[in-house]
Amino acid sequence: MSLKDKVKTGLDETRLLILGAQVLFGFQLNVVFQEGFARLNPATRLIDSVAQGLMAVAIGLLIAPSMHHLIAEKGQDTLRLHRATGLFAGFALLPFAISLGLSFYIVFDRLYGTVAAIVAGIAFCLLALLFWFGIGLLMKPDIKNPPKEKETRTPLHTKIDQMLTEARVILPGAQALLGFQLIVTLTPTFEQLPPSSRLLHVAALISVAFAIILLMTPAALHRISFRGEDTDRFLRTGSWFVVAAPVPLAMGSQRISMSRP
Repeated sequence: MSLKDKVKTGLDETRLLILGAQVLFGFQLNVVFQEGFARLNPATRLIDSVAQGLMAVAIGLLIAPSMHHLIAEKGQDTLRLHRATGLFAGFALLPFAISLGLSFYIVFDRLYGTVAAIVAGIAFCLLALLFWFGIGLLMKPDIKNPPKEKETRTPLHTKIDQMLTEARVILPGAQALLGFQLIVTLTPTFEQLPPSSRLLHVAALISVAFAIILLMTPAALHRISFRGEDTDRFLRTGSWFVVAAPVPLAMGSQRISMSRP
């Protein structure tokens, strides 16, 4: 495989992991506004907070290679980016696995009690670690003299395609988060929140909506302003919007956690 193909494959793999992480993160945020959450013991509710924090770290690590690609490498396919993508993905899977185990603990604690919750949580955490790390270490090839890669200039069309793909991958999670925020405002639990918490939630809603607008802007510009033409100006402009979008998205996610009952 050429360096360009390796970089694309690495970024596609992190994008795949992001989709799974976003779904689990949405569950963890949504559960705090359900009526059954109030009946959980304080320790279990604290565990949900820890699981949310770990999943937020995992998502941040998985988004990092894309931001590195656009900011540090300016869309260029490099050996440094290829190595960084693997490192970020590896680091992200550890908090992902722990958060997955904690999520199962919360569900089983609600349904079957503490003992079953501990067993289920540890089992799914270890299962994830086994498949994601254990099998990979066992199957790791022994390459004594790896072939030297050549860095070549990445075509403009490839850079733009990668940039638009980053927006397409982050967008579904942001849209799901916005939908959750809108629905929550109509739940009985939301009405029980103090005014300050409700204000924080509205601020989070605005932040995520703004992030979605930023993520959709490159595609709109490409169609309307540039009529589908690939230009350096569009790459610079579109990259700026994609890089800026995770900031309000992260702020919106954090404010949701702070607005919990």
